[in-house]
Amino acid sequence: MSSMRKQHMTPQTPQHKRKYATWAYWLIFAIMVVGTVTLIGLVIWLFATQKLDQFSTEIGIMAAIAAIISAPLLFFFTVFKKPETEKEQPEGTPLPPPSPIAPAQGQNTAPASPLWNVPYRHNPFFTGREQLITQLHKNLTTHNATAVTQAQAVNGLGGIGKTEMVIEYAYRYRHEYAAVFWINAASRETLFADVTTTARLLHLPIPDERDQQAIVRSVNSHVAAHADYLLIFDNADDLALLDDFIPLDYQCHILITTREHATSRLAVNLEVASMDDTEGRAMLLRRAKVLLSNQSIEQIPQHEQEAATRIIQTMDGLPLALDQAGAYIEETQCSLATYLERYQQEAATLLQRRGTTGKAHPEPVATTWSLSFAKIEQLNPLAAELLRFYAFLAPDDIPEQLLRDGASHLGSLLQAIKATPSLLDEAIGTLLRFSFVKRKRDEQTIAVHRLVQTIQRTSMDTPTQHTWAERTVRAVNHAFPDVGDYRNWLRCQQYLPHALICFNLITTYHLASPEAGRLLNQTAYYLHDQAQYAQALPLYQRALAIREKVLGAEHPDTASSLNNLAALYKTQGDYAQALPLLQRALAIFERALGKNHPSTKTVRANYEQLGRQK
Repeated sequence: MSSMRKQHMTPQTPQHKRKYATWAYWLIFAIMVVGTVTLIGLVIWLFATQKLDQFSTEIGIMAAIAAIISAPLLFFFTVFKKPETEKEQPEGTPLPPPSPIAPAQGQNTAPASPLWNVPYRHNPFFTGREQLITQLHKNLTTHNATAVTQAQAVNGLGGIGKTEMVIEYAYRYRHEYAAVFWINAASRETLFADVTTTARLLHLPIPDERDQQAIVRSVNSHVAAHADYLLIFDNADDLALLDDFIPLDYQCHILITTREHATSRLAVNLEVASMDDTEGRAMLLRRAKVLLSNQSIEQIPQHEQEAATRIIQTMDGLPLALDQAGAYIEETQCSLATYLERYQQEAATLLQRRGTTGKAHPEPVATTWSLSFAKIEQLNPLAAELLRFYAFLAPDDIPEQLLRDGASHLGSLLQAIKATPSLLDEAIGTLLRFSFVKRKRDEQTIAVHRLVQTIQRTSMDTPTQHTWAERTVRAVNHAFPDVGDYRNWLRCQQYLPHALICFNLITTYHLASPEAGRLLNQTAYYLHDQAQYAQALPLYQRALAIREKVLGAEHPDTASSLNNLAALYKTQGDYAQALPLLQRALAIFERALGKNHPSTKTVRANYEQLGRQK
């Protein structure tokens, strides 16, 4: 289909008036030039013929007349400059165009007032992302002989700031575009509605608004040929919906925001990650009105900066969560340290609170993600169970092997992974679609955003939390390798962060089982071998208490915990506490296993050696 020409508004100055002003300008200019040339020529002729003295009076009179005439003409040329051809302005702009920004040197510029239907105000608190925005602009504007314009997909977790970044791009580079169109790609219905609006803005003929495909084809045909058009498809989490709405061949610039990470079929992928401490601190302090526009970070007291950093790390650098925190601090006028205390006590409540000024992004983090959680449950229930399991582990470097080894302890859905490993890939793929996890293929590990874990856990009732905590402890215990074999130490180090989280789960939910006792004992044993005595001590103590409760005071496993705890006290030089523990352990082993059992002999040797040293 042939492309349509863009229609323009009729200029404010009528065409015949512009022509009349131009002719008058040049007529006056000609009179001045001819008069001046004639006067100069006459003086030269009189001088050459030696008649200048004869006509000196007449020359003076003519010069006076010329001066009288030239004065108003000179005034005219000084005040009334040559009329410039007025720039044509497009019709149908639904929102007042923003004030133009002077383009950077060397940039090609489009009209300063483009067709514009971006439905968001410029965010005065926008901070950071400079490298990403610069890369985005470079990707869209740098071409070579063999490359064509490629759509750019800005992807990442919900609340990571994808839409805000694209809004900033549109405002920052609007002077380079003749038109900027914003299309909500959340569903097929919103796509058709906004494409129809675009057709009206372009004054494209719409014979029948019921024929939606014809409208899409008409818009695509028109915009595809305009290199100075920018199309933004926002919230395109189902990329398959865009197949009919993106032209097959185009010169226009196309931006897509999506949670989907696999975008190569449609666009070049540009991932938006969590903010680092520097970016996040600037954003939080500005949003909370602690840092004013005319201040630098260095002017903020050190304790405020440190509190801000702790909040950023707690929120894992998620911009939406930082914006919520800043709004709360601004509205309640509490300190940053007080907010952190409130969050640690009432995380679920604060993650649901958006504040009164967040109209540009009205939904809080918890609500934004809860819709995605529900969709995952519909698409792949096994993926939803996997996310629940991940919520009870350390957020980074979760070994995929941990799940395979411990699957039999994680409920009926996840048990199936042991027999059909491909189910794990399918489940992780579903979570990747929503950017809830990141997968390191080379290391075979998974990472989860901390707030995803927090919201998953706090959305469960207490019995459900208890169930998943117990399942997690059992699974990690099953996967945790034997510490006695030094060849397993690399795997022990990999599993250590998750075992330490399990210690917190055991304490928080008062878990007492043989698996819990064994996991704590193995973890403490590894920490002891790595000379991390302070970390090992409470784990040994808790393991002993659990084994005494669950297995009994005379069980060999209880004796092992007594011996290991005594060994740690001995290493620290606390013989007084170590000796009675070894006495108890030796007595248990002799009664349960006999005096000649290897374990009995080991404990006896430890006891005798300690007695000699004491």
